[in-house]
Amino acid sequence: MSQNSMHIDVHHVTRVEGHGNIHVDIENGSINKIEWQVPEAPRFFEAMVVGRHFSEVATIVSRICGICSISHTFSSLKATETALGVHLSEQAAGLRRMLLCAEHLQSHILHIGYLAAPDLLNVGSVIPLVATHKDVVLLVVKLHRLANETCDIIGGRTTHPIRTTVGGWTMLPKPQEIEALKKRWVEAMADLRTLAGVLKSLAHGFPNFTRETEYLSLQEQMEYGIYDGQIKSSDAKKPLPLADYRRVTNEYVVAQSTAKWAKFNRESYMVGALARFNNNHAQLSPAAKAAAVGIGLAAPCHNPYMNTVAQLVECFNACERFAAHAEGLLDKGINEEKVTVTPREGQSANAVEAPRGILFHDYTYDKKGLCVKANCIIPTNQNHANIQKEMEKLVPEFKDQGKDRLQLMLEMLVRAYDPCISCSTH
Repeated sequence: MSQNSMHIDVHHVTRVEGHGNIHVDIENGSINKIEWQVPEAPRFFEAMVVGRHFSEVATIVSRICGICSISHTFSSLKATETALGVHLSEQAAGLRRMLLCAEHLQSHILHIGYLAAPDLLNVGSVIPLVATHKDVVLLVVKLHRLANETCDIIGGRTTHPIRTTVGGWTMLPKPQEIEALKKRWVEAMADLRTLAGVLKSLAHGFPNFTRETEYLSLQEQMEYGIYDGQIKSSDAKKPLPLADYRRVTNEYVVAQSTAKWAKFNRESYMVGALARFNNNHAQLSPAAKAAAVGIGLAAPCHNPYMNTVAQLVECFNACERFAAHAEGLLDKGINEEKVTVTPREGQSANAVEAPRGILFHDYTYDKKGLCVKANCIIPTNQNHANIQKEMEKLVPEFKDQGKDRLQLMLEMLVRAYDPCISCSTH
């Protein structure tokens, strides 16, 4: 096949969650097709919770994802709590923030170490790196284990937490457990600095590609927003209330995808670590800001491949925020709380930042506390349109580098978004 003609047909992109395909057809220099395709079957979680009691909903929807189950749990609980008029205590909210930090570390380290690193080292998986970069692999395993064990101690298990419920917690961690975790999270900063040095040494492997787009995330007043706040768009001067999420996301159906696409002020937008960094970098913790400078990440960054670097910067932020929340919790003491929830009619939408981006849950309840309507908008389905538009810009710019290089760049682009493709076909 001549250099002016090429056909790229990647059926099932590897090292991502779920099934996505890449198709590119170029004939005699003319680009006939560029498609990012999602063929996963729809999963109908919104229908599953209709008729369920408010106390069951978060448990069910947490199963949307085995990686972001904590985010789904918290987005669901927050929406239910606002619909039913339930107010969370400072202690209960602090524990949730700590657990969400653990999920972000858990997910980001998994992506950086197991899914993205092989591309930067020109291997097909993490397995060969055990022989060539054993110390780095062991470091990644150590950090991942810390996140997993934190989820076990606070949430009750590694995925699909069982101790957090509407209005509070069914079981609280012991003070000595929080003290021990705090010590480990502070110590993890040294491991993250080592990992940052490794990533910096490999940064030349990220393609030199930029595309300016809209970036969407939560934004809080007091800290780098992952648990609470309003909707921040890089194209808007003021943040929008969570109740306006439908006006922001504007989901629509396309023929090439069983997952819906989304758009706001432009034809597409990006959510995730890079979007959060671009919108909220001024609120990063001191160590996270230093890490960004050290690696060479500055806002605004319009290179989607740098989402992986932004994830590592967020790991520093998660460590410092976890330690700060743990210290506050220990200073005030961990006290048992009794929460009574009275069913009532109500509707509310709420959100948290899942590792892959802003995650919306919306529920309507009847007077018995039974769910009559639900809607979930997943980070990855918000990113699908942006992935397509990135490909449409990337292919013409890099097609002269040959099929193998172009195909690798397209696969790396998808992996940079760290997509949960199955979750996106909610």
